[in-house]
Amino acid sequence: MRKIVLWMSVSLDGYIEGRDADISWHRVDDELHRHFNETAAAMGGMLHGRVMYELMAAYWPTADADPEAPPVIAEFARLWREIPKIVYSRTLERADWNATVVREVVPEEVQALKEQPGGDLCLGGADIAAAFLRHDLIDEFRVYVHPVLIGSGRPLFPQAETADPAGTLKSLRLIETRTFGNGVVLLHYER
Repeated sequence: MRKIVLWMSVSLDGYIEGRDADISWHRVDDELHRHFNETAAAMGGMLHGRVMYELMAAYWPTADADPEAPPVIAEFARLWREIPKIVYSRTLERADWNATVVREVVPEEVQALKEQPGGDLCLGGADIAAAFLRHDLIDEFRVYVHPVLIGSGRPLFPQAETADPAGTLKSLRLIETRTFGNGVVLLHYER
């Protein structure tokens, strides 16, 4: 059965973006990007919220058209265009590049997706991650910790989203760590 894998970059102080949605602090070099490409190539699909989809769609569909684009960028552009995507949005009318728009996160529909053949499903975007957390639908967490302190912004896990009303502890098992040459550390956990 496929897994839902949250895949997000975060600052050391827990933010996925700074003020005004700033992500310029991400430390993505060739080594890390090759790792991202390898990981994405093994995925059976991407689950995006509208904001993440629009961010990705603003760059990746044509990133490999630039003759000066590094090979890792060109490769990811091809991967992103080809991989099936589900975009969760109440407002988006349509999505291109092998994407389907779905209005709500329905646990039974997500379960049906997991039962389909193919690779795991990559979950990206703060709001959609919060919705999947509320429904307890995330099987694995791939958190890339960047060696920066940005001080404020949007946290990866807002307290209201991760808090269990019953106060139940959600323990995870560490299955992988990896330190990249630029100081980024992958923390890979499963339920």
